[in-house]
Amino acid sequence: MGNEKDSVININKKTLIGIGALLFAIMIFAGVLTQVIPTGAYATDDSGNIISGTYTEIPREEVNYKLWRIFLSPVEMFINSTGEAMTGVIIILVIIVIGGTFLVLDKSGVLKYIMTTIVNKFSDKKYLLLAIMIFSCMLLSSFAGILEESMTLVPLAVAISLSLGWDSFVGLGFSLISVTFGYAAATFNPFNVGIIHSMAGLPMFSGVLFRIFVFAVIYAVLATFFITYAKKIEKNPEKSPCYKTDIALRSRLLDSDEIEKALQNKMLPKATKAFTGSLLAVLIITIICLVTNIFVDDGTVSDIIGYLPLASMAVLFTAGGLRAGKIAGFTKKELGGVFVTGAKSILPCAPIIMIIICVTYILKSGMIIDTLLYWVYNYISSLNPYVALTIIFIVICIFEFFIGSGSAKAFLLMPILLPLVDMIGIGRQNLIVSFCLSDGLCNVLYPTNGLLMIALSIINISYFKYLKCAWRLFLAVLIASVGLTFIGYAIGY
Repeated sequence: MGNEKDSVININKKTLIGIGALLFAIMIFAGVLTQVIPTGAYATDDSGNIISGTYTEIPREEVNYKLWRIFLSPVEMFINSTGEAMTGVIIILVIIVIGGTFLVLDKSGVLKYIMTTIVNKFSDKKYLLLAIMIFSCMLLSSFAGILEESMTLVPLAVAISLSLGWDSFVGLGFSLISVTFGYAAATFNPFNVGIIHSMAGLPMFSGVLFRIFVFAVIYAVLATFFITYAKKIEKNPEKSPCYKTDIALRSRLLDSDEIEKALQNKMLPKATKAFTGSLLAVLIITIICLVTNIFVDDGTVSDIIGYLPLASMAVLFTAGGLRAGKIAGFTKKELGGVFVTGAKSILPCAPIIMIIICVTYILKSGMIIDTLLYWVYNYISSLNPYVALTIIFIVICIFEFFIGSGSAKAFLLMPILLPLVDMIGIGRQNLIVSFCLSDGLCNVLYPTNGLLMIALSIINISYFKYLKCAWRLFLAVLIASVGLTFIGYAIGY
């Protein structure tokens, strides 16, 4: 699984097996659901959107989805050329090049130089740094829809967190978790707000003032939680659920001899500029894609534009890392060897991604998703608006367990939920806020989220230890989110 001393991203075999076993059980559960829930489908329009009131139950023998087929789903996805399979391949390729690039950055000293520079500059303002990092990561995601790209921040954020006397969970907090909650508190995010505004027939990115208020509330909850948690861990490191696993991370990332050696390399400032320049280019491309997506109405073009930020991140991040390694003194042969070693260290995560994607594929193949929507529609239609808002929030959370993509979930749920909220008297703008909050909250809650599972593998803590760290945060954000949708209804949003 890779030598601990060789790779900054070291996937622990025990952690990986535990995560894999949990996900495999979920895949079996999805298969069982296809055998007990009635099969059915809604009619769709030319764009693939569901037409309300057209649900038809389909005899199970016509669907003919057998339980044993779940074991063939990884192969069937590629034979049927599903979008889920393509997404999985892209994510796997991205995490592999991230693994290779980070080892280059670590071995060349660039990672330690960046970490040490930041720590020295903010050593007496560490909680200000934490608040700024949380805000910056949330803002990027809320505005530009950055999500998968945040994986590049996790190893560096964890190293900085450990250097400042905190644990790896805090590092995860001001990288992946902050980005994900920024996605939840979306203001101009084209991949949730933009798509649903288009589907709902609302002016693009209208109603932004209330969404800014939502952003401020979620940021306050997140910053308060992590600053409080970091202070507690700084005083009593043994109270961290990550304490034992962080010992190995500290010895690997905070080797004083290696840090001193890195700081003596006079070329590292130039190498660091080369690498950060590539990150700036990724940000510029992402913003350009955001603006373009607002004005482009062609579905095929929008899909291509949607993949560009992730593709540019993979290419430019890798190119910037390799160039930084070359400037720092690596030969081409050394660069290649280190990159391959780093890529191999994260490769064991690939099966995890495929199992997660199989869950969605199994439910679609078993044709039970539309049945679940039909049941929800019939149940909610006559409820009190506040109760209905709560149930809608919970329903989106449930669907997030099986369908991780916010865009896919929007195209599935919105044709049913939009006319439903009209009938109950809940504003469409408020439905969008509810959708974004529930989708974003669950992105770092469920084990069916590939990014979360990879991040936990990197810092070598189990999913259940992660929940032990984060359950209070999830509870606070859940209460705040439902409360915000209630406020939205009360003010007629």
